[in-house]
Amino acid sequence: MPRMTAAAAAVEILKREGVEQAFGVPGAAINPFYRELKNVGGIKHTLARHVEGASHMAEGYTRAKAGNIGVCIGTSGPAGTDMITGLYSAIADSIPILCITGQAPVSKLHKEDFQAVDIASIAKPVTKAATTVLEAAQVPGVFQQAFHLMRSGRPGPVLIDLPIDVQLTEIEFDPETYEPLPVYKPSATRAQIEKAIGFLLESERPLIVAGGGIINADASDLLVEFAELTGVPVISTLMGWGTIPDDHELAAGMVGVQTSHRYGNETFLASDFVLGIGNRWANRHTGYNMEAYTKGRAFVHVDIEPTQIGKIFAPDYGVASDAKAALELFITVAKELKAAGRLPDFGDWAAAAQERKATLQRRTHFDNIPIKPQRVYEEMNKAFGPETRYVTTIGLSQIAAAQFLHVYKPRHWINCGQAGPLGWTIPAAIGAATADPETPIVALSGDYDFQFMIEELAVAAQHKVPYVHVLVNNAYLGLIRQAQVNLDINFQVNLEFENINTPEIGVYGVDHVKVAEGLGVKAIRVTDPNELGAAFEEAKKLAVEHQVPVVVEAILERVTNISMSKTVDMSNVTEFEELASLPEHAPTAIKTLKV
Repeated sequence: MPRMTAAAAAVEILKREGVEQAFGVPGAAINPFYRELKNVGGIKHTLARHVEGASHMAEGYTRAKAGNIGVCIGTSGPAGTDMITGLYSAIADSIPILCITGQAPVSKLHKEDFQAVDIASIAKPVTKAATTVLEAAQVPGVFQQAFHLMRSGRPGPVLIDLPIDVQLTEIEFDPETYEPLPVYKPSATRAQIEKAIGFLLESERPLIVAGGGIINADASDLLVEFAELTGVPVISTLMGWGTIPDDHELAAGMVGVQTSHRYGNETFLASDFVLGIGNRWANRHTGYNMEAYTKGRAFVHVDIEPTQIGKIFAPDYGVASDAKAALELFITVAKELKAAGRLPDFGDWAAAAQERKATLQRRTHFDNIPIKPQRVYEEMNKAFGPETRYVTTIGLSQIAAAQFLHVYKPRHWINCGQAGPLGWTIPAAIGAATADPETPIVALSGDYDFQFMIEELAVAAQHKVPYVHVLVNNAYLGLIRQAQVNLDINFQVNLEFENINTPEIGVYGVDHVKVAEGLGVKAIRVTDPNELGAAFEEAKKLAVEHQVPVVVEAILERVTNISMSKTVDMSNVTEFEELASLPEHAPTAIKTLKV
């Protein structure tokens, strides 16, 4: 039997589980593992500037490509605690990432050794498993189990904590005979699918709610096939955006209190049956007024995690199943029903949804200076085509993006949906671009998100990771300011100041162009909306030429209220801005405005 260090065995297992890329920051307690990364070879490594950044890079890497599992690595103590935010955002969105940390020697764990913290206990609430390995011979089994857990059932992250002496201990391990454990995913039965589809047969105005579980299952093509077979319109959740192209005749928009379309909400409220697949009824989708969301319609909920069914509200019927397995059966049963002439014709209902799509639109075309944010997204739609992958996290910028941008493919909207940590966007974009360098990436940040982990731009410069980063700057915590309106305050949300080194930008404070250039990337500042298009085209060229990110900063008006519900009620969304009343008010809308 071959002998090697436990750390070497761990690296061998990573390779045999399909890992090709890792992100991390070395340190004393994890250096033996890094030595084996070098000696064993076969896994590329990107050096982050912040360990939290490494965890978000791992997330972006997983989210960009089916089958990927991002790996992030850090030393003991604060490295692990820094990565907790990445683990939280991963488990919240059902994203598998593996976090590997170094640790003090086993004999020192109870002695308050330098940078020795019980990271496994800290990480347990935000992982599927978190383990400090105390015996070197257990390392292969712990890593094998980690990949089994990450892939089985509802996907999610795992943390493995390796004391330095455990890493260095030699064990007997034969990598040539290693095999991953079989993955477990629940599958719907024929009887369950027949019962679920029975609700559809009894309805007149059905909808499919397509969640992120469909994307996780790599089943978007099946979702579109099922929708086309039955003629049922599809509402995408924020995490499921891209399961059906926005310009598809059965795409009915998004629903919710923030990231929603006027036509999506109206179509949902007119429905009488909802089939949710791979979704979790998140509160930004349903709102808190559950009566408005549920009254007058029946629900069937299909989800890979049995405990998700009934968590938010009790559906009329629930099925615990992987989305792909369920959709395969839904298609089989629907084909049989169609051949027997038993599928209803929902053509008039689908046409009504498209009529709303053509009439209930928000305005994007404004010529104001400073720039109104809606115009930025209009110009993004013109400049960035259907092959574009968008990466963003939280804030008014993200909410407006979901209202105005267009997505045509799964995994082309990479968004930290539930956790929404500021600073997520830059490292997640780096991870996504590393996973799939052939797909053009456009990241989107407000000024505060951009500032949180701005140092990670240097990582992209160092490792030649090109993409375009759209930065909308109003020198405000815009979403928090808007949330404070109901409390009649405007407190500690102002970021403006007069930068003594850049007086030409007035009160917008931080000179993002200088900072970005100092970190080794290119940057363009735009103050006139009519110059946005040219700036985006220049950014695309510069990114290709220099193989680095290019930041396009749009100087926005200080205050814009983006459409959302003041009462967290999807039936009561406030439209703060002038709505589109002429086609030229929304020139990049999916459908030309019908007047």
